[in-house]
Amino acid sequence: MRTKLISATTVAVAALALTATACNSGSGSSSDVKVGLSVSTLNNPFFVQLKEGAQAEAKKEGVDLTVTDAQNDASQQANQLQNFTSQNVKSIIVNPVDSDAAGPSVKAANKAGIPVVAADRGVNKAELATTVASDNVAGGRLAAKTLADSLGGKGTVVVLQGTAGTSAANERGQGFNEGIKAYPGIKVVAQQAADFDRTKGLDVMTNLLQAHSDVTGVFAQNDEMALGAIKALGDKAGKSVKVVGFDGTPDGLTAVKGGTLFASVAQQPKELGKLAVQNAVKAAKGEKLSSLVKVPVKVVTEKNVADFSS
Repeated sequence: MRTKLISATTVAVAALALTATACNSGSGSSSDVKVGLSVSTLNNPFFVQLKEGAQAEAKKEGVDLTVTDAQNDASQQANQLQNFTSQNVKSIIVNPVDSDAAGPSVKAANKAGIPVVAADRGVNKAELATTVASDNVAGGRLAAKTLADSLGGKGTVVVLQGTAGTSAANERGQGFNEGIKAYPGIKVVAQQAADFDRTKGLDVMTNLLQAHSDVTGVFAQNDEMALGAIKALGDKAGKSVKVVGFDGTPDGLTAVKGGTLFASVAQQPKELGKLAVQNAVKAAKGEKLSSLVKVPVKVVTEKNVADFSS
């Protein structure tokens, strides 16, 4: 009799376990989804906003999100991605320090069956569930048109480039170079990297001014470098020299309001973070995603800056 009782109990427990498994399979709750997010650097307002957008969406969906800061170090980011992989997270979001350097770590995650979503910047030579990014090429073209129009189609321009090897720097540069060709009266006299950093933007712009004192326009591939360039330009900024940035960060928008930054090609970093988490959850559940999720960009000037201020 005792043997029969144990047998019946075992069957009941097994049935309950099967029921629980069935309930947790498929596209149910996100509460059991663990996601790792490696951000290239949190010493940049744009990526802080991206992180905040990701965290807000994770909280909304009940996702267990772990955020790490790679501090602009590709080897440190590789370690972070390796840790996420060994921790068996359900999916990984990477905002790469270097689009090439991130490839091997993403491949390792793929081998472990963990889908990877790229945010803001792509990853080269690796399989991604999707890339959530602004249309940087289109943004570069918009920056070229905006700067050229502000100069009346004539002038001498320098370009402050972002971190070499990042898709964002490559694509914004490509778009700008394509766009500026439509203005034969504008001469690009120098293009130099300042690594998306404000202090480096100041230093590089200071050096460029020694060789090109007649500069009338600057395109910086992000607002941080633009703000550094503005500091180097001093009273010339917004008057004899027009500066166009990229990102639409809070400090960038303040400079647009103040007239020292002529314009910024605004991204939506919080939206990037939000969409990255949404797609990471879908990937974790085995849903098929489009290869690219584009987040729109828009030129912000003094005329419409109030629409972008929170």
